[in-house]
Amino acid sequence: MPESGVDLAQAAAVFTELRPRLFGIAYRMLSSAAEAEDLLQEVWLRWQATDRAAVHNPAAFLTTMTTRLAINELQSARVRRETYIGPWLPEPVDTSADPYLGAERGEALEFAALLLMEKLTPNERAAYVLREAFDYAYAHIAEILQTTEPAVRQLVSRARKHMAGERRTPATPTEQRELLTTFLAAARSGDMAALERLFTPDVTSMSDGNGAVRVSRRPVVGTLRVAKFLAAVADWFWDGTDIQWATTNGQTSAVIRRDGSLVAVVTVTATADGIDQVLWMFNPAKLTALPGGA
Repeated sequence: MPESGVDLAQAAAVFTELRPRLFGIAYRMLSSAAEAEDLLQEVWLRWQATDRAAVHNPAAFLTTMTTRLAINELQSARVRRETYIGPWLPEPVDTSADPYLGAERGEALEFAALLLMEKLTPNERAAYVLREAFDYAYAHIAEILQTTEPAVRQLVSRARKHMAGERRTPATPTEQRELLTTFLAAARSGDMAALERLFTPDVTSMSDGNGAVRVSRRPVVGTLRVAKFLAAVADWFWDGTDIQWATTNGQTSAVIRRDGSLVAVVTVTATADGIDQVLWMFNPAKLTALPGGA
């Protein structure tokens, strides 16, 4: 029997209300706004084709569908990333309007956390995201992942240990913005001494360009090496550029434009000891989720 316009309108209203949360789950699972949008389009198509009269809890149904599709997509996405040229970084997403990206808390959203989650299994990642960011009960997560509650507790525990074991206490948002501001001033002037004072001994600079010309294809590691690298490119890279602030993934980032065209987005992650990561996004295909993106 053909579906009425009223039924479709109701389906759309339910989906629209839940969309921020569904996107937040998909993005945290995939670290890609574009892939999350594609996944949500698939969820919407499946929701349209579902016998919705038999669905007693649309929120639980759509969350389950989104999470399971994201687990499958993450497995194939990791295969695709093996052919990526140079460092692969999460796709920045604008969080100025929605700081938590549809979640109860801003967990599993910052770049440092997304990078660490790449080392989790898909099920560990899903359990961690649903518990830490969205505060789902263990029993609910067990239903979504089709496993037992004790198994979910183990998944979350392993994920927490991994995240805590590899990550030092991050700087506050205010400290992070101040460090980024100071870093940009030093980088633009090529002031090596000023740069070195900002960095931790194991600082890493990573540039995501997927093979773009004049974009480093290897991480640069260590205080002196990163400072030398930035000083070496200062003369030509910053020429004719202007910088605007943006809030991406709950942190301050700098949007770099040259002659009005978006060139890159750069941000830093930091601890009480200073900047430990400088992250450059040059790949235009991964800047479309930002205002003015390609």
